[in-house]
Amino acid sequence: MAMIETINLCKEYGELVALNNLNLTIQEGDCFGFIGPNGAGKTTTIKILATLLKPTRGQAMIDGKTIGFENRKIRPVIGYVPDFMGAYEDMVVTEYLEFFAAAYNIHGSQRRKVVTDVLELTDLGYKAQAEVNSLSRGMQQRLSVARVLLHDPKVLLMDEPASGLDPRARIEMRELLKELKRMGKTIIISSHILHELAELCNVVGVIERGQLLFSGSVREIMRKARIEHSIQVVVADRAEDAANLLRAVPGVKRLSVEEEDSPVSGAGAVQRRPVIVMGFDDTAMHAVSDIPNRLINNGFRLLKFSEDRVDLETAFMRLTQGLVQ
Repeated sequence: MAMIETINLCKEYGELVALNNLNLTIQEGDCFGFIGPNGAGKTTTIKILATLLKPTRGQAMIDGKTIGFENRKIRPVIGYVPDFMGAYEDMVVTEYLEFFAAAYNIHGSQRRKVVTDVLELTDLGYKAQAEVNSLSRGMQQRLSVARVLLHDPKVLLMDEPASGLDPRARIEMRELLKELKRMGKTIIISSHILHELAELCNVVGVIERGQLLFSGSVREIMRKARIEHSIQVVVADRAEDAANLLRAVPGVKRLSVEEEDSPVSGAGAVQRRPVIVMGFDDTAMHAVSDIPNRLINNGFRLLKFSEDRVDLETAFMRLTQGLVQ
């Protein structure tokens, strides 16, 4: 059974269609990366799943329970981390966490233990007596995660948890999310830091103008976004002669000689050198492995032979048009 599922989910604000027949399926234990331009519908989706918004039409379910009809059963199962944490003034960290633990009916010695455990998990134990308002942005985000872990939810809904964080705080947040993933939590996380989503998530969804363009594994989105396989070749000299030789390789769709910067050894400078760029489709990739031998057997000294890989940022740019509502 899917842990999170939406069926033809729609959300409209008058003339504005924020979500248009969204169909998502997220299995238990998945870390789902939700990506899309600003205004694409990511936050709207997460707020509906957090039972904070009512859908206009369609269904959304968490752990087999339907949002809008079984919210009281759903809320103990979920933890919602917004992109910016609201804090009560003059509260210290332990008071803040104990307040929310009490709201989840966690009392007495169990409450003290749970607060201590989540502080340790989020590496905030040394800030236990610090005022919440005195914490850095990164520490406040970790405290926000600690808050939603108090009742040990199965599902974490995280809306831009690394937004506005400095590089060190982002690394710390990423390591925390990895640990939560190892604990078996089902996580849906929206973010604009796409290379970190590729490292964290086993499944991604691309949304634009309220419509889901793609949902699947990171490998599948790379394959879908790849127009062709691109190979780069650099030889020591006679680049044009090498290019003419490689034009005869079966399955070459395109070939060009371009230039790239190359560092000069020991000089601290760079020089321009020719690079042969070749494009193949999937059916001709068997011919790629023969390229080094073909060059060497014809007297060329091979300096570089590599494949340009499509990363998540490239895939995102190819699959979306940058359109918002």
